[in-house]
Amino acid sequence: MKILTILGARPQFIKAAALSREFRNYIEIKEVIIHTGQHFDQNMSDIFFEEMEISKPDYFLDINSLNHGAMTGRMMEKIEVIIENENPDYVLVYGDTNSTLAGAITAKKRHVKLIHVEAGLRSFNMNMPEEINRILTDRISDYLFCPTPQAQKNLIKEGFENFDCKIEVVGDVMEDAVRFYSKKANKVSKILTENKLEEYVLCTIHRQENTDDLDRLTQIINAVNEISSTIQVVLPLHPRTKAIISKNNLQLNAKIIDPVGYLDMLNLTKNAKLVLTDSGGLQKEAFMLKKFCITLRDETEWVELIENEVNFLAGADTKKIVSLALNKLKTTFTCDKNLYGGGKASEKIVEYLLKTT
Repeated sequence: MKILTILGARPQFIKAAALSREFRNYIEIKEVIIHTGQHFDQNMSDIFFEEMEISKPDYFLDINSLNHGAMTGRMMEKIEVIIENENPDYVLVYGDTNSTLAGAITAKKRHVKLIHVEAGLRSFNMNMPEEINRILTDRISDYLFCPTPQAQKNLIKEGFENFDCKIEVVGDVMEDAVRFYSKKANKVSKILTENKLEEYVLCTIHRQENTDDLDRLTQIINAVNEISSTIQVVLPLHPRTKAIISKNNLQLNAKIIDPVGYLDMLNLTKNAKLVLTDSGGLQKEAFMLKKFCITLRDETEWVELIENEVNFLAGADTKKIVSLALNKLKTTFTCDKNLYGGGKASEKIVEYLLKTT
């Protein structure tokens, strides 16, 4: 069985690291990896490969910094050539990036079975490019592996039971990664000692709906500044976000550090008092590492976190962000529910594929 895996963004590498480890346990499976380069940073990519023991990609497309249409189209053009050369049994895509959609469309046009890991998620916000990508990818997938029962319910409501596809709830491969790599992070990460961190709140800001909207960005920064008067706020800041803050002369009172690798990020999350983020993946990682999360968005795909009162939507409202943060800093995290499969998602996916082929 040959599986062509398409990756383009940091969260996809994290998920792929977990599933690829499982693939390597079976001689029946050969995985070929394409890195589209969608979210590419030479140093960060090298760190991911080294830290997470991911095989270097068989193909690197170096497609980035383009508008959505140009990016997706160029990816499709190059992926099609690779599919023709490799003749895979399956194309596997993760999540909801342009790389995901490009791989999905190309696979189906070449009549290759399509696997979508993290299927069925919905924010119900069609202004998000990610929402468009995930809906279209789901619709043409042959195998839809859902991380949660809610994701499966979303597909059923949309009529997927009437389509020629297989839907399975397997759990979230990100939990597989967190469980495995957090042990390694404890041994090798020096991020806390290097930055002399003790009590702190971890914050990330990168989503375009926040960084490209000056009012939203200003309100979030005002909240960070106010929280930092009570407790240190640590912010691994992406160069793009940093440039926007500088361009608009915004004053950010936080401990700014460079973007970090996955193991350092796990250690930062595990030892934080609280997480503030607009990242989808970090919302889940915060829960898996037993931290409350204040989400700097107006909606989230991970509704089960909201329902269990471990994640709180604050949007870009300064007062709401500060109020929630100060409240949760005084609250003990007690939720011990198994919301994401208990670290067995990769195993279930491989068993299902081997059983059905």
